[in-house]
This record gives sequence, C-alpha cells and structure tokens, in this order.
Amino acid sequence: MLVAKPGLDGHDRGAKVVAFALRDAGCEVIYLGLRCSAERILAAAAEEDVDVVGISVLSGAHVPLAAELIEERTAQGMDGLPVVVGGIITPDDAERLRQLGVADVFPAGTPIDDVVGRVIGIARNSVSAPGGDDR
Repeated sequence: MLVAKPGLDGHDRGAKVVAFALRDAGCEVIYLGLRCSAERILAAAAEEDVDVVGISVLSGAHVPLAAELIEERTAQGMDGLPVVVGGIITPDDAERLRQLGVADVFPAGTPIDDVVGRVIGIARNSVSAPGGDDR
C-alpha cells in the first residue's frame, strides 16, 4: 500500500493515521508525504510494486487531483492498480470519483476499521485478478 498527499494540502494527520492502522493490520505501507505529484506517486507505486495507492485530500481538490492520478495511471499502463481516496468528500463527489475509476472513497469520519478492511479487500482482489501476482 502506498499513501500520499497530492496537491498543496499540508495536513497529513489523517493519512498517517490510515498508514499506521494499515501497518498495524499487517500491511507493508509506504508513505510518500506531502505535495506529491501524480508522476511521483505512480513512479513510487511501480518501484515498490504496491497493490493499492491511497491519496488523502482535505483541500477540496479531490476530484481534479484524482482525475490527474487516474489519467497518469492510464498513461503509464497501470490501469489495474487500484486507487482509493480519503478526505473531506461529499456524497456527490464520492460518486464522481467512482465514475473516474477510483476503487473506493473514504469520507472524513469513516471508521478506521472500515478503511482498513476495505483497503485490504481491494488489495486482495487486485493481486488475485488476472495479471496480479497472487500473493
């Protein structure tokens, strides 16, 4: 699992809470930190051979930032890599994110156990899908 903060958002407490919770659940987690570009996120994802990329956006720019990440994912031939998004997200925007190709959306206040369980489920589906490595 790779966790990153794209854009100019400088608040990363939620991303760190999720990263630590996933780690405590037995996942290997790479945290890239603040102000990551889509290119940097996907380069790290490819280098580390991650099963899921998670971005946290609290600035309100989650739709354009996710769209940029999804577009770059396609450009790099990584369409099978699931992307999840967390942050201050309205139900309408959550639907827009899913339409863009985001695997799951975690609005602020989603119980951490739900986040962990759903992300692990997405990772398991990712590696058992055709082209996955069946870890």
